Amino acid sequence: MIAMKGVCRYMELKIGSKAPKFTLPSTIGGSISLADLVGKKVVVYFYPKDDTPGCTIEACEFRDRMSEITEQGAMVLGISPDNLDSHEQFRTKFNLNFDLLTDKDRSVMLAYDSWGKKVVKGKESVGVLRNTFLIDENGDIGTIWRNVTPAGHADEVIEAIKSL
Repeated sequence: MIAMKGVCRYMELKIGSKAPKFTLPSTIGGSISLADLVGKKVVVYFYPKDDTPGCTIEACEFRDRMSEITEQGAMVLGISPDNLDSHEQFRTKFNLNFDLLTDKDRSVMLAYDSWGKKVVKGKESVGVLRNTFLIDENGDIGTIWRNVTPAGHADEVIEAIKSL
C-alpha cells in the first residue's frame, strides 16, 4: 500500500495481474462478487457521480453498445460511491441495461487505484478517478484505461473486448 497525504492506495495494477476481488451491493438486488463471474469478460468502470454530465455520457454509451458487448461474452459493471437509491434513479432515468454497484467505503476504488488526487478545472481534490478495467475470463486484467474521456470510451472498450 502507498500512503499519499490522507489517501492510502494499493500498488498500481498492471495488465496480466489478478484483478482484486470484490463483493459490492448492486442495483439488481443483493450483491455482486467478481469471484462469481469467472468465465466471463467483465468491464469494471469507476465513475464519480450518478447523473452528472460526463458520467451520463459514459453510462449511456455503454447502454447503447450493450448488445455488441454481450455478443463478445462480456458484461459491464459501473462502480461509484453513490448509494443504491441514487444508482437506481440514475439507471431508471437513463434506461441503463447494466448493473451499478456502490462502494461507500471506497475500498474497491482503492484496490483498483481509482480513488485519489485529481485536478478538475485547475483545482486539486481527492475523489474517484475515472478508470476502466477489462477483466478476462480467468480474472486477470486484460486492459486498463486511466483518466478516461467519457465520449467514445465504449468504442475503445469494445475493440479491446474483441481482441482479448
